[in-house]
Amino acid sequence: MSKGKIYVVGIGPGNIENMTIKAYNILKKVDVIVGYTTYVNLIKEEFSDKEFYISGMKKEIERCEKVLELAREGKTVALISSGDAGIYGMAGIMLEVAQKGDYEVEIIPGMTSVLAGVSLVGAPLMHDNAIISLSDLLTEWEIIKSRVEKAAQADFVISLYNPKSRGRTTQIIKTREIMLKYKSSKTPVAILRNIGREKEEYILTDLEEFLNYEIDMFTIIVIGNSNTYISNGKMITPRGYKL
Repeated sequence: MSKGKIYVVGIGPGNIENMTIKAYNILKKVDVIVGYTTYVNLIKEEFSDKEFYISGMKKEIERCEKVLELAREGKTVALISSGDAGIYGMAGIMLEVAQKGDYEVEIIPGMTSVLAGVSLVGAPLMHDNAIISLSDLLTEWEIIKSRVEKAAQADFVISLYNPKSRGRTTQIIKTREIMLKYKSSKTPVAILRNIGREKEEYILTDLEEFLNYEIDMFTIIVIGNSNTYISNGKMITPRGYKL
């Protein structure tokens, strides 16, 4: 029996409207969709005719092993990630695990959540920017702190993924302290929550005040650079055009 093909699919932030046509078509044609519970629930109704394999948090390697098992059976499999599979998603680990055998793996890009989120608040990513995850589950906190400090010092617009969880509450506070060494307290900040999903919302505030708002694992924080400003309810980072 020939091996089935493996797709690693970025499904976008959560709503079908922000899923790419290519990702949608791939999910329509595969035999099995594999994913984390929350992400499968976002698409299960749209692809209800498919076979699903679902697992919980911290089961990434096990999911990849299941994908290989299904592919060995000759099935075409989609391993899904929210946003883009290559940004804090399943693309890297799937490629690493697939090295165990001769498997054909194709990465299908998706819209990462920060891109969908900033479109709601304006154009804050118009100049050089960095994305940093504050989760220290797989990366040491000292390394994360160093990256935050260097990005702030370099005056990047900074997007923070995984800023806070029930068991991890101090990292965002320490991150703000680092930012304030290099950025004005009035630097514009966008708080983006549940982007592309039910209860989607955003708040425009500043570096001094943003910790006063609700922040959780479904939140992305975007901190502007020294030129970012808010006008008419929109957050804008000028690229340098002379107006």
